[in-house]
Amino acid sequence: MSWTRMQMAERLAREFEDGWIVNLGVGMPTLIADVPLGDREVVFHSENGVIGYGPVTPPGQEDLHLVNAGGQNVTLLPGAAIVHHADSFALIRGGRMDVTVMGAYEAAANGDFANWKVKGAKGGGIGGAMDLAASAKRVFLMLEHRTRDGSPRLLPRCTLPITARGVVTLVATDLGLFAPTGEGFAVRDLAPGVTLDEVRAATACPVTE
Repeated sequence: MSWTRMQMAERLAREFEDGWIVNLGVGMPTLIADVPLGDREVVFHSENGVIGYGPVTPPGQEDLHLVNAGGQNVTLLPGAAIVHHADSFALIRGGRMDVTVMGAYEAAANGDFANWKVKGAKGGGIGGAMDLAASAKRVFLMLEHRTRDGSPRLLPRCTLPITARGVVTLVATDLGLFAPTGEGFAVRDLAPGVTLDEVRAATACPVTE
């Protein structure tokens, strides 16, 4: 057993506190906007300038001019705002984000992560990831625990070009929720049916309870 991507999103969303401003990056993190948060009020921020958005728009009701960071059509919640790209980044660089949630290719035990370029690829664009990683109060990552060929993504040190050093707070994978400790990862939660031994076998550095 392991978590689906939606279950990963639900587990990370449980970490959000009432009143937080949460940046959601491209890819898996956009699923979090569809997670019910109960009585917690959380403001979702997209780097393209949409602040206070909600779930993905139902088919047939899309506003083609209203998208999240991944280009999905989204809804606006009461109190939402649309701002210029430069103003959106002023909020980011000003330290207003309580947490940014980003996808990643690799996460390291020392808190480094890589999410903008894969091995052998030409070019690549880091986009706003470096601003978010440097300025947000917390950095949460979402990624599959292994690559398609079965190689670990949780490593002692990143092998791909690094996005930011020493900033990662939590890592959600299909196997569980983990926090970097410097030399390895500490388990915060495990997906149902997943054992600690299975996680250790899929991780390239020490995993502690």
